[in-house]
Amino acid sequence: MTEALCIRLADEAATIRLGEDLALALKPGDCLALTGDLGAGKSTLARAFLRAMADDADLEVPSPTFTLVQSYELRIPVSHFDFYRMGDASEIDELGFEEALGLGICLVEWPEMAGDELPLSRIRLTLTQDGDGRLAVIEASEPQHSRIERVLAMRAFLAANGHAETPRRYLTGDASMRAYEYLPVENGERLILMDWPPLPESPPVLDGKPYPKVAHIAENAYPFVAIDHYLRENGFAAPEILAVDYARGFLLMDDLGQDGVLDADGEPIAERYLESARCLAALHAAPRPREIAVTADHTHRIPDFDRTAMKMEARLLIDWHLPWKRDGEPASDSERRAYEAIWDGLIDRLETAETHLLLRDFHSPNLIWRGRKSGLQRIGLIDFQDAMIGPTAYDLASLVQDARVTIDPALGARLMQAYLDERRAQAPGFDAESFAATYAIMAAQRNCKLAGLWVRLMQRDKKPGYMKHMPRTLTYLRTALAHPALTPLRDWCAEAGIGNLES
Repeated sequence: MTEALCIRLADEAATIRLGEDLALALKPGDCLALTGDLGAGKSTLARAFLRAMADDADLEVPSPTFTLVQSYELRIPVSHFDFYRMGDASEIDELGFEEALGLGICLVEWPEMAGDELPLSRIRLTLTQDGDGRLAVIEASEPQHSRIERVLAMRAFLAANGHAETPRRYLTGDASMRAYEYLPVENGERLILMDWPPLPESPPVLDGKPYPKVAHIAENAYPFVAIDHYLRENGFAAPEILAVDYARGFLLMDDLGQDGVLDADGEPIAERYLESARCLAALHAAPRPREIAVTADHTHRIPDFDRTAMKMEARLLIDWHLPWKRDGEPASDSERRAYEAIWDGLIDRLETAETHLLLRDFHSPNLIWRGRKSGLQRIGLIDFQDAMIGPTAYDLASLVQDARVTIDPALGARLMQAYLDERRAQAPGFDAESFAATYAIMAAQRNCKLAGLWVRLMQRDKKPGYMKHMPRTLTYLRTALAHPALTPLRDWCAEAGIGNLES
């Protein structure tokens, strides 16, 4: 069923903002049909849409009136059609409309000239003069309607917080449902807007609970804000949160910087990784939090990285990786029982391990290099909403065995040594030998999770790009399995054929 959204556009700038906002809502396969009289603003909106998609305010956008179609290889490919001079509706096949729609987004002016040839799922946007301004009516079915409505709600959130006219640009998405935009503001600075829609209902996986509750995955913005407050209060560089809509899942925050810990070729920069290791050691020397007040009526209690959560994550290897490795054949009951028993034994060994706050993904995508700062402020920290209390070695394993980039053994040894040196300086009685065994177990647990997660992202979530990390993940897993504490798991993996990079 089609639903309509009506938007009052006070001036030309408002029309441009609508085009920019729609560039954040549309996805491959969407057709945006622009209707309106000459001078109603169709070309203005189309130009703003394309420039926002290109993140280039000076992008040349010639009118396709005579060529009928102009194609752009952007973040999402866009084909801009103008059917005003088209002789017959059947010509859209010759223009490659279906192919363009299959590859990206089709932006269509004068869609009425195409008759019934456009897809029924098209988004209809009608522009009409309305006094000194314009009225835009957007008609769309699900899921396009929800996407557009959410983007417009984010614009209202920004308007309520002093940024009604600030441009918005796509920044990134991640393996979860979160997406990020940036807002260019004065003096070359920018703000970050996090879009965190509510998690959809998911089926129960254990004791009647869905996966996010069993694995302690954050379901709203409260945990993020809580951990952010803790980090900032203890001298770490986390974003300053400027505004939050907890109900809708919108967060506006400052930008810690645009430099990461990798070079232009995507290789690790040793100095920056070493600073990250020292930052992590400082975090583990800070007061250990448990409950953090977020608002006057909400306190976040940091969950434990408990046995259930550890096994749930490690089980991704046997649930997803093993069947993929065997062309769809699942693990046998005996293999599953043996795997579960091994992890019970390994987790038992963690009962006496040192615990503290785990940021959970302490690796290159979430580390910002702030070279002009000093001390702890040199490393910016983001993406910590799933933080738990658990073995401190977990986050070091995240860094030394970075899931997104290969850390060679020599650099890995330096990172480990830098961390241990800092910890010994903080506490002379720090037990490095016990820590090494915990590190190996946590590294194995994390890589078992990732080896299954990459397959799940590919098969279930249709995100095959993460599979490029599989060889590295398996290499890291084999490194972890070399520790004597992991002998049972190493033997199990050998019998199951996991850890072999030849396939």
